[in-house]
Amino acid sequence: MKKENPLLDKSLLFAARIVKLYKYLTKEKKEHIISKQIVRSATSIGANANEGVYGQSKADFIAKLRISLKETDETEYWIRLLVLSDYITEKEGESLLKDCLEIKKILISTLNTSKEDK
Repeated sequence: MKKENPLLDKSLLFAARIVKLYKYLTKEKKEHIISKQIVRSATSIGANANEGVYGQSKADFIAKLRISLKETDETEYWIRLLVLSDYITEKEGESLLKDCLEIKKILISTLNTSKEDK
């Protein structure tokens, strides 16, 4: 049985939300540029975290989590831009940002702990 990992679980659920957002943006709002950017960065968060967790070394783990953190920052930017350009409501943006920032906190905490253990 697979052990629960909050980072992997939350990043997967967040990616699924962003995929649904992508479908909405492209079908309902006819927006294709920002939607592609956000789906790439948001799905990359979990993909890199997953790769890091199952990486070959601690250095590999840290490197992948740093990439995840950068992708989280980028995703946060795209969410804010979607709100400012009226593609999503402020309430929708706040909900997405809440999840994004929660993942960001987990990544920062994990990276800080990993660096201390060196």
